[in-house]
Amino acid sequence: MADMSASGKPDFGILLLLADQEFVRELRASMAAQGFDEQGRSDGFVLRTLGAAPMTISALAERLEISKQGAGQIIDDMERRGYVVRKPDPSDGRARLLHLSTRGEAALAAARKFHHAYERRLRKAHGDAAIDAVRTVLTAMVGEAQTADPHFRALMF
Repeated sequence: MADMSASGKPDFGILLLLADQEFVRELRASMAAQGFDEQGRSDGFVLRTLGAAPMTISALAERLEISKQGAGQIIDDMERRGYVVRKPDPSDGRARLLHLSTRGEAALAAARKFHHAYERRLRKAHGDAAIDAVRTVLTAMVGEAQTADPHFRALMF
């Protein structure tokens, strides 16, 4: 089998990585321009997760696949920056649920708006068929188990 790098085509995995980095760079610039300039690495995932439903730090830690202490540090930071609030759980007086603050909801809305505009821009530049094909390939790469997983499904819409 021929060495793909000898073909002169960039490595597919590196292209995926660079495309992701460029997307994140543009997203962060857009968010900063709207006053959300202190975004952390996990903020987007946490915003989407809590936007789908309030949850405890333990449940969030499970979704992030990190320790409860690690999730607590992320939440402490996001709470300090005004994105998250803790409220008593009405069904368990000992537990506290994490909710998006008004600022968190605004940041999530701004990020979603960017995502939609980014895709519209790609569709205008490359056509619907090309973007639909990329979406099909990415969905296949992620796998049906991931796209059907309720933990991740809420993040996709």
